[in-house]
Amino acid sequence: MISLDEAVTARLESHGERFEVLIDPDAALAIKRGEFEGELEDVIAAEDVFENASRGDRPAEEDLETVFGTTDALSIIPEVVERGEIQITAEQREEMQERKHNQLVTTITRNAVNPQMDDSPHPPERIERALEEAGFQIDPMEPVENQVDDALEALRPVIPIRFEEVTMAVQLPADYAGSGQAQIREFGDLEREEWQNDGSWVGVLTFPAGLQNDLYDLVNEVTSGEGDARVIKDKDELRTR
Repeated sequence: MISLDEAVTARLESHGERFEVLIDPDAALAIKRGEFEGELEDVIAAEDVFENASRGDRPAEEDLETVFGTTDALSIIPEVVERGEIQITAEQREEMQERKHNQLVTTITRNAVNPQMDDSPHPPERIERALEEAGFQIDPMEPVENQVDDALEALRPVIPIRFEEVTMAVQLPADYAGSGQAQIREFGDLEREEWQNDGSWVGVLTFPAGLQNDLYDLVNEVTSGEGDARVIKDKDELRTR
């Protein structure tokens, strides 16, 4: 379950009665779109249906039976969300907008590069400034992934940017290969790997280009600075050595 502070109220008025449930706002929007795939118990603040959630008043069981054909809260909650309206306060809307803005910046930072600077990643601060300069405002009622393309269109007149993946080869010395390769292989899509005769490990990975610096940091961390990572520009270089 989620806390009351995280929940919004979904309200349905039917047969002269009012029914309210407390649910995570993103989950409520996903349920309305028919896209919710999680566990309902994880996204509600109370396994209950209310007449007035703020006061904790509950409707009569006969009213639940009349409108929903059941008194089971977990069966009723999705129906209230689907058929009803999501009540969001100005404060909740502001919090959702800020959270989704931060998610958008993270998504763009992870995936985007600067084609004028040898495809180097854009720092989050640069993305923040460019979004502000472009006047882009994220819609708190829409999934972040549905707004990325619009954000990129807004950013392109402001900064050189494109989404791209990068392929990198990583070499871990023998002293660090055993424990380090498990962390490296989880970083992206492992194209191939080889254990060398000297006990060192070489792996070739593909991942969002904006994470290049994160991989360099990880290689340095797991090898105490003795590992090596390099960008592979040509797919013909995908052989390990």
